[in-house]
Amino acid sequence: MKTKKPPTVMRKATLGIIVGALTAAALALSSISPAVAADQTGPAYAPVDQPGPALSVPQNLLADSLQCTANTSSATRNVVLLIPGTTLTPQSNFNGNWFPALDKLNWPYCSVTLPDSAMNDIQVSAEYIVNAIRQVRATSGRKVDLLGFSQGGLAPRFAMRFWPDTRDMVDDYVALGATNHGSMTVDGMCVPGCAPALQQQRLNSAFTQATNSYQETFAGISYTDIYSHTDQFVTPNLDDSGTTSLHGGGASITNVALQDVCPLNAADHLATGTYDPVAYALAIDALAHDGPADPARIPASTCTKLLMPGVNPLTFPGKYVDLWNTVLAQLVAYPHVVTEPPLRPYVYAQP
Repeated sequence: MKTKKPPTVMRKATLGIIVGALTAAALALSSISPAVAADQTGPAYAPVDQPGPALSVPQNLLADSLQCTANTSSATRNVVLLIPGTTLTPQSNFNGNWFPALDKLNWPYCSVTLPDSAMNDIQVSAEYIVNAIRQVRATSGRKVDLLGFSQGGLAPRFAMRFWPDTRDMVDDYVALGATNHGSMTVDGMCVPGCAPALQQQRLNSAFTQATNSYQETFAGISYTDIYSHTDQFVTPNLDDSGTTSLHGGGASITNVALQDVCPLNAADHLATGTYDPVAYALAIDALAHDGPADPARIPASTCTKLLMPGVNPLTFPGKYVDLWNTVLAQLVAYPHVVTEPPLRPYVYAQP
């Protein structure tokens, strides 16, 4: 585990044509009806209390992936563990928003860097998250609050599903635009092929069905799933039966659209996870209170704001263009596959 490093400079690229193509495809698919529940009549998945396997990733790589603020070891409140989305690192996802926002609040936090900018097998990324949860819990002596964007909301759920020891270490799970049941838009993006992590985020993929097997949540953890009706990448998300929302399992759950709080909000996917003030307000509400977020506690004045705390309005336009270029460059350049990685043996019930 390392202390937080200075921000890196995001490289620029010109991919305007791809922006238009992907956006058009996404909007065309965004009105599809909500995702169906995972099929429970198929494979015999591992019982929810089956102990998780030993981590296969070398310990030095796991240790190097975790960075924490200096006040983590002396934390007087739960430490936030930030988990980036597909194509992103903690620096590109959180350096211009959540890091400075939490710094201003003197809130201890850590972040975990997933391999290959979260483009490869999410089962491997989950091991990094398992290690991060364990290490943050051991270092701080407190429970961990998870805050993830997109795949960063899905991957920790896989970690908690198949490494059950991590559940008692987690207090809050807060997700921004999570692909909890996959995305129909990603289905379109994966023709004829796409990165392994995207294949795993197709609508009701084998990976998401395993993640959601038997129960979607676990008692003792507060779940806040924040989504946007105008998210062009994580679809369908028209209501709380959409792909981001979670149900059952005995946990306290809030599934909330940005438009439930501010009806005129038009945040897309990347905005939800990087600068939207309503998403921030809901997430902070969850982290600051017992239980999940309560939309009724969000002040109406939030709807008049353009940017979340931590975002510099002077540098935001250029950095946001750079961020989009980073996302699109990864989508284009990362090696494509035509099927998702096979599920690991521990996903299934052992004889």
